[in-house]
Amino acid sequence: MRTFAAVIDRLEESVIALIFAAMTLLTFVQVVLRYVFNSGFVWALEATTYLFAWLVLFGIAYGLKHGIHLGVDSFQRVFHPRLRRRLALVTVAAGLAYATLMFIGSWDYEARMYKIGIEAEDIPVERWILRLILPIGLALLALRLVQAGIRIWRGEQESLLLADEARIALRQHQEEANQR
Repeated sequence: MRTFAAVIDRLEESVIALIFAAMTLLTFVQVVLRYVFNSGFVWALEATTYLFAWLVLFGIAYGLKHGIHLGVDSFQRVFHPRLRRRLALVTVAAGLAYATLMFIGSWDYEARMYKIGIEAEDIPVERWILRLILPIGLALLALRLVQAGIRIWRGEQESLLLADEARIALRQHQEEANQR
């Protein structure tokens, strides 16, 4: 039986892939319609803009989970591993505070948009539906921060997983040199 976290992980990956595919297909069709048939969908640009917002906000949590966000951690690396873990927990707490404040603000915003009932410019859908990714994305970000915080607290990792481009580039350079 799958755990709740595994279901969320799979759902998150599927939604990201679906959104990316929809954006690509919609943009391709719009370009063909515009330049071949001198036509097009009036709502395509707005739809792509909303899809992009969904992709970015899902991607934030996904990037945190997979350690692909860029980060400057050279300052943190000069400290003892125990202190690094504490600094990482402070970072997680700051991230959670940010995600919580933004979630509350986005929830209030969505509630107001729901009450007003304004439709999107070119899409016959109420804006609050199209912008629901705000609280959803921030809740996913908070979930990923809590998961990272638990792993740091348990000693399974010493900091937030961030992409270390310098180390990756050095490793690739060494591998290329070894192949010569």
